[in-house]
Amino acid sequence: MTDINNSGRDESVQTPGESKEMKTSTTPHSLADVASARVAKAPGSTTLGSGLEARGVHAWFGSKHVLKDVTLDFASGTVTALIGPSGCGKSTFLRTLNRMHEFIPTAALAGEVLLGGKDIYASGTDVTKIRLRIGMVFQKPNPFPSMTIGQNVLSGLKLAQLKVSNTDDLLEECLVRAGLWTEVKDRLGEHASALSGGQQQRLCIARSLAVRPEVLLMDEPCSALDPGSTFRIEQTISELSQTMTIVIVTHNMQQAARVSDYSAFMLSDGGPGELIEVAPTNELFSRPRDKRTEDYVTGRFG
Repeated sequence: MTDINNSGRDESVQTPGESKEMKTSTTPHSLADVASARVAKAPGSTTLGSGLEARGVHAWFGSKHVLKDVTLDFASGTVTALIGPSGCGKSTFLRTLNRMHEFIPTAALAGEVLLGGKDIYASGTDVTKIRLRIGMVFQKPNPFPSMTIGQNVLSGLKLAQLKVSNTDDLLEECLVRAGLWTEVKDRLGEHASALSGGQQQRLCIARSLAVRPEVLLMDEPCSALDPGSTFRIEQTISELSQTMTIVIVTHNMQQAARVSDYSAFMLSDGGPGELIEVAPTNELFSRPRDKRTEDYVTGRFG
């Protein structure tokens, strides 16, 4: 079978003097170089509150223990990437951070999730208000198809019964922050289904911004997008992280290196998912402390 490399060249055709050895550009050094190119952020260096904290989080689906004793801080104004192979509990952990885990039948949880120093699972907590403060963008774009582009952005306000003095200004602000304004400013009355997949994902980001969350959770937001749309989403993440805390689940190591300040490696070795290692992204990719982390980021498994 003929192999075609990323440049489109037929690897089965060897030119004179050319080595047969194939080299990959994805190495721990190249990932670390990408991560090191980002401007480092010190935890808590922004005045955005005390951030989000998970303390000893366990999760179950019925009797199946799927997440074990995860403790992790998400510093204000930073981007944290959750990485690890499929089935290790990344998305489950993400859903525990804004109480979406409890939507799933038979789901159970132990531990604490603190926002501004207060446990979001404490008795008497208004779950609706928590989800306004901790927004979420899903893997597949999910705009409301019967609503226009403008209505989609402002839909959260209506559902939460929030009032703003000038919806036109808020609409433009959210679309600008989501990197979509110039593409749709003359199409606000069109249905959201008229947008491309990448545009729909940025519309969902704009919708989540309208209620002014402190934290934005993103579950593989670029997995179904083309490289151009992925690039624009990553630009948006970088810009949004100046004013909020972002947690992103990604299987793309290059993406984690490009967008995140910190990376947390999770793994399930036949049991519940566990947090193996967390560190500044450039350190985790260049000097992982755990052999399992090294094996994952160098592509030996996963």
